[in-house]
Amino acid sequence: MAEAGPGATFLHFDDIDWAGAGAAVPSAPKELVEAARKTGARQKRMVTGDRGFCMNHNVMPAGFTVPTHVHDHDELIVVLEGGCTVLDGGPTMGANDAVVIEAHHAYGFTCGPEGMRFLTIRTGEAGFATA
Repeated sequence: MAEAGPGATFLHFDDIDWAGAGAAVPSAPKELVEAARKTGARQKRMVTGDRGFCMNHNVMPAGFTVPTHVHDHDELIVVLEGGCTVLDGGPTMGANDAVVIEAHHAYGFTCGPEGMRFLTIRTGEAGFATA
């Protein structure tokens, strides 16, 4: 549950329920959402528009691939644990790495052998379109 005070909203991780993968992006392809559910991928929708921010805490298993896609808002991804390799010859990212992605830029990734726990922080609710 969020605690609001003057000028601040406090969000406690343990008070927020895990949602099925894809819950934060209603336009995500059903096949991708179903594949994520079957593998145990999950997310917490931590911030849902408060002061213009949206943030999800995501967990994905080893080898899971998020296909090349675009979102309609700028995005910051911060890897907390594990890592991934960006598709189409992109770099490998590990714990504590981050990437800023401009709206409508096509990207995708495959999680590494430890899977990946990461945050996605956007400037609005994300639409999803395959590239």
